[in-house]
Amino acid sequence: MAPITTYTKPLSTEQATKLRSLLLAQGWEFETKPHCLYAASRGKVNVLVYQKGPKVLVQGKDTADFVTLILEPQILGQAELGYEEVHHPEMYQPHIGVDESGKGDFFGPLVIAGVYVDTDVARRLREIGAVDSKRITSDQKIEQVAQAIRQVPGLRWEVVQINPERYNALYEKFGNLNRLLAWGHAKVIELLLERVPDCPQAISDQFANPAVLKKALQAKGQQIELVQRTKAESDPAVAAASILAREKFVLWLRESGQQLGTPLPKGVSQQVKDNAKILLQNQGPEILAQVAKLHFKTTQEVFNANESRSSSL
Repeated sequence: MAPITTYTKPLSTEQATKLRSLLLAQGWEFETKPHCLYAASRGKVNVLVYQKGPKVLVQGKDTADFVTLILEPQILGQAELGYEEVHHPEMYQPHIGVDESGKGDFFGPLVIAGVYVDTDVARRLREIGAVDSKRITSDQKIEQVAQAIRQVPGLRWEVVQINPERYNALYEKFGNLNRLLAWGHAKVIELLLERVPDCPQAISDQFANPAVLKKALQAKGQQIELVQRTKAESDPAVAAASILAREKFVLWLRESGQQLGTPLPKGVSQQVKDNAKILLQNQGPEILAQVAKLHFKTTQEVFNANESRSSSL
C-alpha cells in the first residue's frame, strides 16, 4: 500500500484547542499561515488547523504515524485510519460515484465524470491517493493521479464534457444550472449502467433537490438507488470521478488558451475578467460564447468594461 502523506479531518473547537496545547507541550515549531488558526511542524510532518470548520490537515511522510499515534488516540478518541472498511463499509460496496468540474469557473467546459467501483477497486483507489480534486492544488498532480486511476484493474469510468458553446445552448434550454447538472449527472450514470447494469447505487454531491436528478434519469437509470449527500467526495468513487473531471477541465483550459494566445484562468477572478476583455478586444464579442459560460454575471461586466473603453477612445 502506498504511504499516506495527507490526511484531513473536521475538529470541534475544543479539539482544535486541545491539539494546539499538545503540540506546544511537545515542542512543535509554530508559524502563521493564511486562513489557519495555527500551523505547526516537526520532522516530516506539517499540521495545519484551518479556521473554517475548524478542520485539521496533516501532511508529510510521517502523516500516518502522527494520525494513529497522536491525533486519533489523544484528540479524536477513535481509531479510523486504516479501518475505513470497518467504519464505512458502504464505500467498498459496488456503486457509482459522480462529480463535476468547471461549474463555478467562467472559462471552460462543464465536465461530469462517473466511476464504478467494487471492493477491490475502492481499496486500490485509496492506495493511490484518490481524494477530492479540490484538495489537490497542482494541475500536474491531478494529471498523475488521473492516469493512475485509469490504470486500476476493473475500474469503469465515463466522462461527459460539455464545452462552452454546447453548455450555453443547454443552459438556455434548461433555464437553470441545477437542471443542467442533473441532466449531465444522469447521462454519466446511464452510460455506466450500460456497462454495469446490475449496479445498485449511484452517489453524488448534494447540488439540488434529489428529485431533480431522479427525474432526469431516463429508463436505463430509473431502477438505481440514487444517493445525494454533502461531502460525497469522501467516497472513493466520487473522489476518483472528481479527479477525472478536473483533469479534462484543466486540459481544455490549457489547450484552448494556447490556441487563442491568451491564458484562460480558472475561477472568476480579476485576472479572468482582464483576460476576457483581451479576448473581446482582439477577437470580437462572439469569442465569449466559445470559451465562457455566458449566464455568469462576469459576461456583462466584461461587455460593460469593453463599451466604456471604446467610448473613451
